[in-house]
Amino acid sequence: MSNKENIISDIELAFEDNRLAMRLFGEFDQNLAMIEQRFNIRANPRGNHIILKGESAKISQAQRVLASLYAQLEEGNDIASADIDAMIRMVEQTDSQLSLPNIAKKSHIKMSRISTRKAIIIARSPAQDAYMRALKQNDVIFGVGPAGTGKTYLAVACAISMLERDEVSRIILSRPAVEAGERLGFLPGDMKEKVDPYLRPLYDALFDMMQPEKVERYIENGIIEIAPLAFMRGRTLANSVIILDEAQNTTSVQMKMFLTRLGENSKIIIAGDPSQIDLMKGQKSGLIEAIDLLAGIKNISIKRFSAKDIVRHALVGKIVEAYQKNSKQD
Repeated sequence: MSNKENIISDIELAFEDNRLAMRLFGEFDQNLAMIEQRFNIRANPRGNHIILKGESAKISQAQRVLASLYAQLEEGNDIASADIDAMIRMVEQTDSQLSLPNIAKKSHIKMSRISTRKAIIIARSPAQDAYMRALKQNDVIFGVGPAGTGKTYLAVACAISMLERDEVSRIILSRPAVEAGERLGFLPGDMKEKVDPYLRPLYDALFDMMQPEKVERYIENGIIEIAPLAFMRGRTLANSVIILDEAQNTTSVQMKMFLTRLGENSKIIIAGDPSQIDLMKGQKSGLIEAIDLLAGIKNISIKRFSAKDIVRHALVGKIVEAYQKNSKQD
């Protein structure tokens, strides 16, 4: 760290709307306490003003976090501890990862968001921000990286948002049932019951963003379809958002088959973690092959996540990084 970054300084910020300033600071200034702890600074509120004191670099980051959160309040959105954590991540990572968008040190950062009738989902890291923009702009999108980075959750959010705006007429959810060896016919129950255990993360996301009774009704009516990967062959899927989860467990043949199901006015979203391949030894992952073959093709976007983008408990990212470091040593 340079001497310039070590300089202790203080600045005073003023927020025009007293009511929004109080919401920004939080009840008993709890939001400010979170920012103080994360940046190791002091934040002293005085009415609608606040004085920040600490290392210059940290003060600059805290100022941008506060300005960004205040802008979010001005737009009519609430802020919670998760939003503060997300904004801190955004500011820290955009400062350290020069190749990512938003790196210009603007007065505030506007994060991408996906709106559904039940929830507004806001990007919580630069990688999520880039992924959400890719979901809006491309027809085939790969989200590649460790669990907990929001790949599948944001894919479902995008699908529901498009369905609610009548941009597509259905959502199709799929994943390879490697644990069952794709021999779903031997499992008890109808098709939905056979594949349900393998699609639980997708269901969890659906229920977060839609009322449970609507999810069940849409499944019954075929608006939301559960389609095991083994049963996708021979179909052309138009006016749909098709999501393939756990794509690292597809074979090359399966991935090619899935990608070529794309029909008119449709979007394919593929999520997977190449570090968690469950295929038989010697089988090549269709996900790894696809991202190698398709990189650079127009309207196909490949977005990568790392342990830094994990938005679960803070320890999860450290656990993933520890395992990744150990695997490299082996």
